[in-house]
Amino acid sequence: MRTPWAILLGGVAGFVGQLIFAQSNQLTLPAMVEAGSAFSIETAGSGQGTLYVAGLGQVIRKDVELGKTAWFPAGSLYDAGRYVVILEASGNSESGILDVAPQTKPASLSFLARPSRLPIALHNGITGAVYVFDAYKNLVTAPTPVSFALSSPSGAAQTRTVTAKDGAAWTAMDSTAKQGADKFVAEDDDIASTRVIGQVPGDPCGLKMTAKPDGDKVALATDPVRDCSGNAVPDGTIVTFTETYGDTQSTVDVPLKRDIAAVEMPAHNGATITVASGVILGNQIRWEK
Repeated sequence: MRTPWAILLGGVAGFVGQLIFAQSNQLTLPAMVEAGSAFSIETAGSGQGTLYVAGLGQVIRKDVELGKTAWFPAGSLYDAGRYVVILEASGNSESGILDVAPQTKPASLSFLARPSRLPIALHNGITGAVYVFDAYKNLVTAPTPVSFALSSPSGAAQTRTVTAKDGAAWTAMDSTAKQGADKFVAEDDDIASTRVIGQVPGDPCGLKMTAKPDGDKVALATDPVRDCSGNAVPDGTIVTFTETYGDTQSTVDVPLKRDIAAVEMPAHNGATITVASGVILGNQIRWEK
């Protein structure tokens, strides 16, 4: 026959998960213990015995005098979960179950914000997820309000308050209308965590080019390229000029430089010239000498 101590060493996880113990005659256990709190176990009878408290992350052994209260100081049990309590005395054993709950007061947040960089003015483009932990790194399973705030250098702000369930809360925010580095803050019980979300201009809007003669060439240049909110599109963004003349088509890709793309192309009389950036089309010019 295996002793209780052998059972503990041989696989506490399976022992806890598969068996349910009734309250014994020699053990009186608290209904619930908060992680890190001091607690006591009442024993009955006389003589000496040994108490074992075993869970998935901890095992405690304590010599006790039967008939007296066994005290466990604060910090003895800090991992939330279900523990097996075994009292061994005079060759006999009694057992019971002790549940350890997470603390209700948050001590730290794990804040995940995605993506770290995105275009402006996207509905629900930013997501934030928070996991709430107590002082012993247990998930705080009691409902607790988590506030989310997204603010931009221009002063625009969005706020949400979400009640965390089973230690988790999440929300979605719109990216703001101006480019820049926005602050995304999650806060619970005066504990805050901050992430920075880079918001970049959107696609070009109202793309327009002009043309003028330059010898046997036509000089093409865009107006300063902006998105639909007026933000300058980043230098390096590719602008495509296409000239169609009869059965011939010529295409040139030009990166923006100081907000403008410029190129020279052959000046064919009657040629059609178009401009685009990605899927965004600009104006069309028919070149006449």
